[in-house]
Amino acid sequence: MAWLLVIVAGLLETGFAVCLKLSHGFTRLWPTIAFACFALGSFGLLTLALRRLDIGPAYAVWTGIGASGTAIYGMVFLGDVVSTLKIVSITMVIVGVVGLQLSGSAH
Repeated sequence: MAWLLVIVAGLLETGFAVCLKLSHGFTRLWPTIAFACFALGSFGLLTLALRRLDIGPAYAVWTGIGASGTAIYGMVFLGDVVSTLKIVSITMVIVGVVGLQLSGSAH
């Protein structure tokens, strides 16, 4: 259950990063409100998950999902440049996070 919280928190991190861009420096109301909701949800779920999980793997999964998700969202929906190096780098982030998780967790 704790890992599910981390995964959802990571997806919410993607949401708050995208809304941060869409808020244009907090000058647009609805993206700013969405940013705050996603950020509170993400940090709240991560906080709950950390009651049962080791910080290293949990934080790596959270940031890995957030970073990869944000980069993918940007390429698919926001017109960010797509390149082979970017795809390989995202893949390496995901592989690194999975490797860290598989390396062992006490819980």
